[in-house]
Amino acid sequence: MTLKKELLDILACPKCKGDLAYQEKENRLNCNACRLSYEIKDDIPIMLIDEAKPF
Repeated sequence: MTLKKELLDILACPKCKGDLAYQEKENRLNCNACRLSYEIKDDIPIMLIDEAKPF
């Protein structure tokens, strides 16, 4: 399932407050500025810096 556009429009990287790019195939949100990737579990983005992974 894909994330709703309304949700994607308001989400920002918790570290730098930058824009996030939705990677539908990987089910992740990527911040190109920080080079961090946030996982999406059960249609809920996990926006914790400690759980983000570099990409």
